[in-house]
Amino acid sequence: MNTSALVVMLGTMLLVTGITIYFFVRVLSAPPKPEPDSYLDNDDDPDRQVKRRTDT
Repeated sequence: MNTSALVVMLGTMLLVTGITIYFFVRVLSAPPKPEPDSYLDNDDDPDRQVKRRTDT
């Protein structure tokens, strides 16, 4: 393997490793997304209302 091939290979490996570490840090340090904690928090949503039968 000649010197230029070794330099390109090492440069590419360092670049890919750096980008991978950067995005892992970004994902792990992102603030959590607020989501409802229970079924009771979803009561105002009409799609989640209990559908009752009216025929008796």
